[in-house]
Amino acid sequence: MHATLVRNWWAFVIRGVLGVVFGLIALFMPGITMLSLVLVFAAYAIADGIFAVVGAVRAAQKKERWGPLAFEGIIDILAGIAAVAMPGITVVVFVALVAAWAVISGALMLAGGLKLDSDHGRTWLIVGGVASLVYGALLIIAPMIGALVLTWWIGAYAIVFGAALLAFAFKLRTRLKASPAGALL
Repeated sequence: MHATLVRNWWAFVIRGVLGVVFGLIALFMPGITMLSLVLVFAAYAIADGIFAVVGAVRAAQKKERWGPLAFEGIIDILAGIAAVAMPGITVVVFVALVAAWAVISGALMLAGGLKLDSDHGRTWLIVGGVASLVYGALLIIAPMIGALVLTWWIGAYAIVFGAALLAFAFKLRTRLKASPAGALL
């Protein structure tokens, strides 16, 4: 696993840069950011629902189980339509979803960091995991803080998370350069 991380250090650079860029946009354009997040969710839910319904139709043609897939597709499409029709409620639900995501991904990142050797950037992966856990806890504690403050939190979190991934990536890159030629490849 360590060799795979080292070889793919560049993927963490991409994730880190995207996190920092997203964070800066969220801080400087919070209204657009929140509305964009709702609309991206709506587009994803509708597209996912359409693909699920298509999958259900294909399953039905092959005499396979199609009911749960069709039900999921319909729910996805309805959720996407509801997000566009009622963006305010969508923001509240989105806050809860982001809180759950931040806690779960932070816990997994922290667990992954604790299993790494310190010379592989363990500290930076742990910092990213802790930032995610703190962010999720803040959203759980104060869920009705408003879209503006939520967007600022998202922005600050994304910048810290992105910076931690960048530091981790460059630690991995240093490890790759320090390894004997081809030892990790």
